[in-house]
Amino acid sequence: MLATSALALAYTLPAPHAACGAASMLASRSLSPICLSPAASYLDGVPQGAPDAILGLAADFRASTAPNKVNLVVGAYRGSDGKPWVLPSVKEAEGRLLERGEFKEYAPIDGNARFTERALRFAYGDSAALAEGRVAGVQTLSGTGACRLAGEFYSRFLPAGTAIYVSDPTWGNHIPIMERAGLEVRRYAYLDRSTNSLDFDGLISSINDAPSGSIFLLHACAHNPTGVDPSREQWRSVSDAILAKGHHVLMDCAYQGFASGDADADASAIRFFVDAGHSLLLAQSFAKNFGLYGERVGTLSAVCASSEQAAKVLSQLKLIIRPMYSSPPIHGALIVDEVLGDAALTAQYYDECKQMADRISAMRSLLVSELGAAGSSHDWSHITDQIGMFAFTGLTPSMCDELTAKHAIFLTKDGRISIAGINPGNAATIAAAIHDVTDGKDLGG
Repeated sequence: MLATSALALAYTLPAPHAACGAASMLASRSLSPICLSPAASYLDGVPQGAPDAILGLAADFRASTAPNKVNLVVGAYRGSDGKPWVLPSVKEAEGRLLERGEFKEYAPIDGNARFTERALRFAYGDSAALAEGRVAGVQTLSGTGACRLAGEFYSRFLPAGTAIYVSDPTWGNHIPIMERAGLEVRRYAYLDRSTNSLDFDGLISSINDAPSGSIFLLHACAHNPTGVDPSREQWRSVSDAILAKGHHVLMDCAYQGFASGDADADASAIRFFVDAGHSLLLAQSFAKNFGLYGERVGTLSAVCASSEQAAKVLSQLKLIIRPMYSSPPIHGALIVDEVLGDAALTAQYYDECKQMADRISAMRSLLVSELGAAGSSHDWSHITDQIGMFAFTGLTPSMCDELTAKHAIFLTKDGRISIAGINPGNAATIAAAIHDVTDGKDLGG
């Protein structure tokens, strides 16, 4: 037995490199060498990467030992008890999938076709483009994957040098996503930081000043991070200006139904732009509105001039997907398909979505009320005027730093807070802390 074990060890342990002693390898009592090939020395030049602006703060929150710490960073829904909420309709759908014994086979390159069909109907409604087969759609790795796929598609098929314009400010990940896809990223005016409201004139000027044929990335509803959306009339003017310049539109839809509690109302900008005849790509996410954050389920779709054109676009999207990630995960797509494919579950889901939106709205009002009770003399009405998961408070970076360092309230340095992190148990604490760091100071962007 001893000879056999020694022989096995001899065949298991690789020969040491010249710089490594065999004795030191054996002393480690490990079957792996304790030094690497000289070829691995290139790793010495790899620098430490900067933490993600949002997820890095979430990690800081987890590491904090402060007893009353509050996480207002990551956009994930929480109930009034401060805990994640799995929608009952999602639980029911998942139970049905388990009962049926769904197989775990690979999805096609473009994903679950039935899910995609229902997802697109959820966004586009009774659109002529859908009825005529003029929409090419694929399942994606949530909204992030949809945006990345859209950027790659634009980079391949629009003229070299075409720039994509993102709102100032926008979701931080939009910029690196589009840059990695090979697009030049520019900004268009969006937020009036003196009032924390829409800079409508600046937005229209940006559209008019951009080179014809540029791409404009628009947020379909519940703009992230500001919570500031155009009115219906303003959307119409934005549409007219974009059409006049021959721009392309990428609509990012991460909050449909979650924003107002009415999925049709939240999709109104999408449907208007389709009817107006825009060159339109749509990125959908089901993370927020279905609570499927970790399932990574979404779609990318392109509105085309004909079914023949849609077939060609679909073929090219599949050619991009295949070497990128081969095919998407199936579980989340099956859940959404089950919910939207059953009338009773769909009705239940709509009710649950409204519950989430109503709680968010109530927390906006509660925070403003508690700020008043804390003695703040600032006008916080922009918090209740905004919509969706986030509020753009107007806190300066130094105020945000103080809020975290002194009160263990974690938020991004641009003053964005996730309203979902507020509940009746912590609203007064948050308000008192905000009052402490803003009292006697001007709010700003």
